[in-house]
Amino acid sequence: MKRLATVALTALAPISWGSTYAVATELLPPDRPLFTGVMRALPAGLLLTALARTLPKGQWWWKSAVLGILNIGAFFPLLFLSAYRLPGGVAAVLGAAGPLFVVGLAALVLGERASLRTVLAAVVGAFGVSMVVLTAEARLDAVGIVAGVISSASMGAGTVMTKRWGRPEGVGPLAMTGWQLTAGGLFIIPVAALVEGAPPALDGKAFLGYGYMMLINTGIAYWLWFRGIGALSATSVTLLGPLSPLTAAVIGWAALGQALSPVQLVGMAIAFGATVAGQLAAARKPRPFSSTEKNDQNISMDLTDEAVRR
Repeated sequence: MKRLATVALTALAPISWGSTYAVATELLPPDRPLFTGVMRALPAGLLLTALARTLPKGQWWWKSAVLGILNIGAFFPLLFLSAYRLPGGVAAVLGAAGPLFVVGLAALVLGERASLRTVLAAVVGAFGVSMVVLTAEARLDAVGIVAGVISSASMGAGTVMTKRWGRPEGVGPLAMTGWQLTAGGLFIIPVAALVEGAPPALDGKAFLGYGYMMLINTGIAYWLWFRGIGALSATSVTLLGPLSPLTAAVIGWAALGQALSPVQLVGMAIAFGATVAGQLAAARKPRPFSSTEKNDQNISMDLTDEAVRR
């Protein structure tokens, strides 16, 4: 029951990210994706770090920077580049392939050997998303495809390394999220200044949109995501990714008047079913010990051995 609650809370993160397109198109200045990336990440990171009242120490300065670049700083610009160079459907499919990167990296780095059911869930989920978002007019662009693939790989690597490194003793997910968002936002600033120039003028709608992006879509969503990575396997968390494009499709239908064809509805059912199946498959596998659990296990074994010797 506790695992189900953790999965449900973690799933709120990709569901929230599914609202990004609608908010960006309806409330934010057009053609400023990198500035939007900065406004999403940096204020949220500073706010969470202030609330946590904890700064990195020692090696966690560079570890936080690496994780922030992988999960935020490199991921956002590459994702936006892919979205600008490709139709939204193609970019979404490349993003939906992210769980396959995590499955492979988790096996190499974490020793999380994915079952056949888990791999099939990742493949079927990406296929379902493709049915929802791809259109006959979809065109391919080499730069956009490379950017989309690297963005998925970057987020996948960030997810796996977040799981690998864990958190410093006594530091919660709130502080870790704040450190990463701050590092990622700072990394994007020079890229945004070089590519987009000075920040645009903002009206009331833009402030409302950026406020939502900062607090809900980024601050709370990434806190739930990193919290989930700490409690679940990396593969289990990333298999929730297809919920993001599915949410975008539902919002487009409900709020923006976009029609959903029978093929898209079938694709949504397939992708959602694959997400549920992936969680069931992950739940059947024994979860690898975290570093804390390993220490507890070793202590327990040492005490047992000592008792036997006595």
